[in-house]
Amino acid sequence: MLILNKTAGVFFKPSRRKIYEFLGSFHFHPGKLFLHKLVLGIETSCDDTAAAVVDEAGNVLGEAIHSQTEVHLKTGGIIPPVAQQLHRENIQRIVQEALSASEVSPSELSAIATTIKPGLALSLGVGLSFSLQLVDQFKKPFIPIHHMEAHALTIRLTNKVEFPFLVLLISGGHCLLALVRGVSDFLLLGKSLDIAPGDMLDKVARRLSLIKHPECSTMSGGKAIEHLAKQGNRLHFDFQPPMQRAKNCDFSFSGLQHIIDKMIMQKEKEEGIEQGQILSSAADIAAAVQHTVACHIAKRTHRAILFCKQRGLLRPSNAVLVVSGGVASNLYIRKALEIVTNATQCTLLCPPARLCTDNGIMIAWNGVERLRAGLGILHNTEGIRYEPKCPLGVDISKEVGEAAIKVPRLKMKI
Repeated sequence: MLILNKTAGVFFKPSRRKIYEFLGSFHFHPGKLFLHKLVLGIETSCDDTAAAVVDEAGNVLGEAIHSQTEVHLKTGGIIPPVAQQLHRENIQRIVQEALSASEVSPSELSAIATTIKPGLALSLGVGLSFSLQLVDQFKKPFIPIHHMEAHALTIRLTNKVEFPFLVLLISGGHCLLALVRGVSDFLLLGKSLDIAPGDMLDKVARRLSLIKHPECSTMSGGKAIEHLAKQGNRLHFDFQPPMQRAKNCDFSFSGLQHIIDKMIMQKEKEEGIEQGQILSSAADIAAAVQHTVACHIAKRTHRAILFCKQRGLLRPSNAVLVVSGGVASNLYIRKALEIVTNATQCTLLCPPARLCTDNGIMIAWNGVERLRAGLGILHNTEGIRYEPKCPLGVDISKEVGEAAIKVPRLKMKI
């Protein structure tokens, strides 16, 4: 059910002239006949403007993306009005490029799918408003997309994965474990109680001033931590994974970040440097932080696998764990999860790195999945609004906690 949101009035509405210019820019192909369903996916939930056309067989016919990373690196983080303006400036071009690359005209589309939840309100509004203009102009069905559902289902585009499977979604804005029983059938096992792991890694990188490091100046915070960690010794610092006594599948990263901030301040005093200068021990800190985050994520995921198997929610053998979201591209964290899946006779699957971060392909594919299943296809978009906050599926995390499953200790030799 779509919820009306008070902040939803902030819509980007292109002028009628711009819409006609946009529509007139397409070269139609009257001789072409598409036998498959075709879905245009549009993504603007955070700081990437993306679009793609995907057919029901999973073929990506065309895609385009505009990343705002460079701008946000300079400002030290995502500023919502800045992200909104950049979406406004680029969405028409990006959608046009995706359609042109696919050689599909808007009239040939089966549906238009767009992220409407969750995400930054100002960013979501741009994508939704632009999509509704296209839907109205071409009288196409509209498929509202839950951003995390799209991440979870991406693996079915690249691999033959049947339901049910376990998914771990880890990014700069999200962290959750869920059992995927169907296209829109999710059981939420656990989530972050505060900030997401990608957000924490970005904040640690900013606190360490890694943007000033010659090897990391063009990298996002998480990438900078991963890169520098390879040169460091994690044993020089001893950070304890959070929530070790809590026998559930929830996550927490803010307390760990606070401990790391205090330790960085202490090291700055010891080295006699001011905040903003790079510590000689920065690589060791990066290595220790990355290892602690990896161990925390791995242990909660281990418990989720054991819970699902205990309750008969996953197959006893050959169960699948899917890991997606921006932090899933961190190879160190992947290796920690491999140790868990090897110990539990599961298969670990990750989409290609470019599909782990936000993209239009996953939105279009989610649209294809919903179109095939006949779920959430709207022919009337009146009253539709975006939802900046929106849970995924049915929350059974309390039940998971009550089960109080003890997780066997694994040697995290990565």
